[in-house]
Amino acid sequence: MIILMMSSLMILMISLMMMLMSSILSKKTFMDREKSSPFECGFDPKSSARMPFSIQFFLIAVIFLIFDVEITLLIPLILTMKITNLYMYMYISMFFLFILLIGLYHEWNQGALNWII
Repeated sequence: MIILMMSSLMILMISLMMMLMSSILSKKTFMDREKSSPFECGFDPKSSARMPFSIQFFLIAVIFLIFDVEITLLIPLILTMKITNLYMYMYISMFFLFILLIGLYHEWNQGALNWII
């Protein structure tokens, strides 16, 4: 029992000492100009966070989410291919892909895929 308490105390002391050392060593003494500049997004980090952004980015993100969900719905179809009737499997998968293609056509028809306004 004493050995367990001593080893637990020793582990606690070592981890506290390591955390203290890492926080002391990671302190920055100067403000780096490159670190505070905008990175890849083009937004100024010092301005308001409520700046409007392009609606195309939002639409592309929504389309990405739709096709991401499509992949998660297609994986069970692949896994159940061995245990279902092949004709029924083909009908279900073609119907599912047809619905997705109709959605893609609708997005294309509405102009969500056009980047030039």
